[in-house]
Amino acid sequence: MSDTAHARNSSGPQTILVLNSGSSSLKFGLFSAGQPERSANGAASAPDSSDSSDEALLLEGSAEGIGRADGRLQVKSGDGKVLLQTDHTLQSQTEALHKLAEILAQHGHARPVAVGHRVVHGGPHLRDHQRITPAVRKQLEDAVHFAPLHIPPALALIDQASKTFDDALQFACFDTAFHRTLPPVAAQLPLPRRYAEAGVIRYGFHGLSYESLVRQLGAELPARAVFAHLGNGSSLCALRDGVSVHTSMGLTPTGGIPMATRSGDLDPGVLLYLMRTEGLDADKLETLLNHQSGLTGFTEGEGDMQALVKRCAAGDQHAELAVDAFATAVRKYVGAYAALLGGIDLLVFAGGIGEHSAEVRRRVCAGLEFLGLRVDDPAGKVRTLHTEEERQIARHCRALLQSSS
Repeated sequence: MSDTAHARNSSGPQTILVLNSGSSSLKFGLFSAGQPERSANGAASAPDSSDSSDEALLLEGSAEGIGRADGRLQVKSGDGKVLLQTDHTLQSQTEALHKLAEILAQHGHARPVAVGHRVVHGGPHLRDHQRITPAVRKQLEDAVHFAPLHIPPALALIDQASKTFDDALQFACFDTAFHRTLPPVAAQLPLPRRYAEAGVIRYGFHGLSYESLVRQLGAELPARAVFAHLGNGSSLCALRDGVSVHTSMGLTPTGGIPMATRSGDLDPGVLLYLMRTEGLDADKLETLLNHQSGLTGFTEGEGDMQALVKRCAAGDQHAELAVDAFATAVRKYVGAYAALLGGIDLLVFAGGIGEHSAEVRRRVCAGLEFLGLRVDDPAGKVRTLHTEEERQIARHCRALLQSSS
């Protein structure tokens, strides 16, 4: 974007558009600094936060099922009013972005001064939230082998957003940034040192979610905490004084506990066995570990936790094994992190499963009473919070804009 265009955009409402890309979905949020923006008819869009110094949500939504016949597009105002909900087949994220630009104009919102992208993995050289320059884009392209499932679609979205919103600065916010504080004993893997020097280390993920939880808790965050972000992708993080000291995911988002379609941690000998007996190459192993394993593997096709809990109630043994394996893995990590931290003052559940599945929370905490962790504890050592990844990205973008002005 040219300096002239930036100056023109900066003179109007300072809106920031956040894009959170998935494999077949695109979540988005439009934020303004503190006070809600007024639309073309003079009406104020109500923010969903009482903190006048924080990012105010003006518009949010998602395009689900991109490229599928069951696609759906939903847009809501900052106060939760549904502005648009339609069964709409969007063929690509490019088309979804074009539709989003139309929606912003229809509702009288100013074009964004910045677009913030959630980037899952930036490789060893991109660990700070930053503006996307040609050099940064090249570094992302060079890091594709660290996250071949995540970085290519992120790059495609960045390129398209740069065209659709050509008068806005583009920023990358990395899920790995929060875990830069990992000590060597957590970050370095038990491999020859030359691999660590080449970037083969524990990076950790869901960092933007964890950052938002730290901010929400503020002064209420105790010295020893464990956060469990449980959703289609799930991880846990051990925090001392609000700083990440260990996390369950490793080099990639495939590690840790079993997830909807991802295996989580495996004996590496399993992979060697499959390579030798079934002739699986890297691409086939990647498909197996990321798309056919975890809860989906236990049940031969069902990875949705809500559906699995219903099947458990109906006596489905495969569903029971899947849910039990998931909850047991989470509980094991909580116990391990209690040993690492010397106790736990607070356990926080977040993410789609963590926030909405009381059954999973109950199963995780069953057996953790010796740590003082009970789901019905009035003392509040177990809490459930709504993660705010999009707002956290907007905060970073706002800070980066201000520091560069």
